[in-house]
Amino acid sequence: MQETSTKPYLIRALHEWCTDNGYTPYLVVTVDANTVVPVAHVHDGQITLNISHLATNHLTLGNEYIEFESRFNGAVEHLFIPVATVSAIYARETGAGMGFEVAASQPYPGGDDSQPTPPSPEPSPAPPAKPSHLKVVK
Repeated sequence: MQETSTKPYLIRALHEWCTDNGYTPYLVVTVDANTVVPVAHVHDGQITLNISHLATNHLTLGNEYIEFESRFNGAVEHLFIPVATVSAIYARETGAGMGFEVAASQPYPGGDDSQPTPPSPEPSPAPPAKPSHLKVVK
């Protein structure tokens, strides 16, 4: 049986430590073909992300993948990050954290294509038209 990596456990622990101490956890990611992030914010093949609870929605710090929604320039984006591509997690306020070795990531296992499909918002049904209760007074 293959031993699991300590990397996702350390990421979760440092995220919790930052949160408990009132710090803002930042994640540094080396972007590859299996990483889904806003391309406009990638610089020199890397992106630094605020992964605090206030900056994210539906944050999942899994053993193989990190997924969440966040706002970029006012638009909600679904981010998908293989744990293998994480190069560091640190507290913005102090710089305390940990660096990691970046490894080749695996394609998303959830479908035929290599990219995850972001959840599509379900359209809400239009309410039935009600007759107006107002009357025209002359």
